[in-house]
Amino acid sequence: MHERTRTFAAVCVGLFLTILIWYNYSAVLPQVSDDWGLSGTQAGIVFGAFQAGYLVGILPLGRLSDRVSPRYVVAGGAVGTAAFGIAFGLVADGFYVGLLLRFLAGVCIAGVYVPGMRLVSDWYPPERRGRAIGIYVGTFSLASGASFLVTARIASTAGWETATVVTSAGGLITGLLLVVVAEDAPGRTGSPSGIDLSLLGNREYLHAVNAYAWHNWELFGVRNWLLTFLIAVPAFAATDAPGAVAGLVVGVVTAMSAVGNVLGGTLSDRIGRGTTVGVGLASSTVVVATFGALTALPFAAIVVVLLVHGALLSVDSAPASTLVTEAVDDDQVGAALSLQSFVGFVPSVISPVVFGVVLDASGYTFAWVTLAIAGVFGLWSVRSLRRIRRREASPA
Repeated sequence: MHERTRTFAAVCVGLFLTILIWYNYSAVLPQVSDDWGLSGTQAGIVFGAFQAGYLVGILPLGRLSDRVSPRYVVAGGAVGTAAFGIAFGLVADGFYVGLLLRFLAGVCIAGVYVPGMRLVSDWYPPERRGRAIGIYVGTFSLASGASFLVTARIASTAGWETATVVTSAGGLITGLLLVVVAEDAPGRTGSPSGIDLSLLGNREYLHAVNAYAWHNWELFGVRNWLLTFLIAVPAFAATDAPGAVAGLVVGVVTAMSAVGNVLGGTLSDRIGRGTTVGVGLASSTVVVATFGALTALPFAAIVVVLLVHGALLSVDSAPASTLVTEAVDDDQVGAALSLQSFVGFVPSVISPVVFGVVLDASGYTFAWVTLAIAGVFGLWSVRSLRRIRRREASPA
């Protein structure tokens, strides 16, 4: 097997195994909330703690992947993620301990996703990078869906504690894969310099980051709260096992984002990054704004709407990240992706909490509207991106 293919496979498999932890808390949120007596706001804060930890770790660990081999950064981050995730299932007994352990797991997982993307970027030239990053990001989505499916399934028979331990342990295997199987791209050298502040003057880069940030506002709000919402929907509540059925549906819907990522990455190689980002943002925004009306629909209709939204939700993700790799010099890709991820994940800390606050105050219909506002702001950046690209393409 070619070194590039072997490394790409190892990175994707490792990402899948490690990302199983990301939504295992969301998959058992109803059980955890009942056991710990969490309010909607507290439940959102525990989820947000994982995102906050990611934000703390992403800049230093992403920058480290520019200085040293990113595969070692991924390996270390994956093992640390597994350790704190397993501890959550074994020792967490309330809001504060759960908050701390999810935060620490989030810090460690910052060493997995972006450094892994840096490694993929090293191996693939620009003309093939969109599809490669689409598959990589699609693996994240596939793992996210599997997290709901596997966690909910195990929790229904063995309890949420066992479920979170099992779905956190994959990072231990990832560490081995990245050290033993993966390789650095030929000719890659580390860069000792810090983050180039000229990034902040790169308008194309900044608009790509902003579009990505609003994408995350919607995505993480949906993924944290969808399962809990579906359990309260009459069509799901009428089933024999609402929690298990909701977990299955959310898992499949989340996995559908893998289709959206690959489609978006491939499409952006053909019709342009900005156009693809705009299509993804606009379409997912329109659908999520209608989620409050799902309570009146039959089971089959709800599933169809959710599957369509699951695919649309991630069409813009891979093109936005590919834009970042193309807008900067090769030795700054890790730093640029890290800064993008840092800025882009700030909304992922806030939106689940805002959703929970509005849910406590006004119910689900208005809570879903708080996620739909993302598209309005994201599309402004898409419009600016397309204007910049047209200006660059026009003759002087």
